Amino acid sequence: MRVQRLAAALLVALVAGCGPAAAATDERVPSFRPAPLRPYAVGVRQFVVDPDGPRPLPVTVWYPTDRASPAEPAAPRPDAPVAAGRFPVVVHSHGLRSLPELHAPLTTRWAAAGFVVAAPAYPRTNLRARDFTRADVRNQPADGWRLIRHLVRLDARPGDPLAGHLAVDRFAAAGHSAGGFTTAGMFTSGHSPRLRAGIVIAGGGSAGSFAGPVAPLLFVHGGADPVVPESVGRAAYARSLGPAAFLSLPGQGHGEYLTPGRPGFAQVLAATTDFLRWTLYDDRRARDRLPADALLPGVTTLTTRALPGQPRPA
Repeated sequence: MRVQRLAAALLVALVAGCGPAAAATDERVPSFRPAPLRPYAVGVRQFVVDPDGPRPLPVTVWYPTDRASPAEPAAPRPDAPVAAGRFPVVVHSHGLRSLPELHAPLTTRWAAAGFVVAAPAYPRTNLRARDFTRADVRNQPADGWRLIRHLVRLDARPGDPLAGHLAVDRFAAAGHSAGGFTTAGMFTSGHSPRLRAGIVIAGGGSAGSFAGPVAPLLFVHGGADPVVPESVGRAAYARSLGPAAFLSLPGQGHGEYLTPGRPGFAQVLAATTDFLRWTLYDDRRARDRLPADALLPGVTTLTTRALPGQPRPA
């Protein structure tokens, strides 16, 4: 569960831009603006959603703080002030017997690129779960939506560090393995249009996934995955609606391509960030960079499905 190799010469599907998020609470905080040109330093905080409920949901949040400089340490700073402005939000879901912090090579880099990344530790599938139950994955899409609603409330809560900093109409969902199935399950019929894009890594879809509203989707899969066969991911890609891309890593397994230093890591990181900048910041330059950033001869292949009338990437 680490960073993924995303491919995305993504077909062209325009995610319509919206105005500033509606839940602003502090007029001193600038409204939503274009994608940042330079990286941020990263802060981190933790909280629990519904701590007294039947499914407490511990959450780790990485977010942009003041501008990065070469002298700064790479480690996120606990409870550092959030940078000025509003930032799109990515809900990142871990796989079986994993934890949010095991995805830090990916999530912290997304935060540095100008996103708030909220990663829940699911109650019965995380590494430390006392009553681990694989079947509980079916309940996790609802947990993801519970987290989204909680974040929308935080943005409007006076005094909360995230208040006024979340672009609450610009969410994406992403996840690896069981977290990929969780992500797919959040795109059911009638889901809120707040959820604008999805990234499914080494996962697939279940019944009811990928219904409207249509959102761009990116699938990433190792060609020799022994845990979730690539055919499962390709079947989900075939069933998805609207613009979609499938990035395959021939000969690779269930997630080694998500590890810094492994073949394709740099391309995965760049392409993933491009995808999020395109779909959440309406950054068309990032969309146009996707083909070059995603593809590495001998390491990745890419299949795309464009909207009618739109050109396919070369």
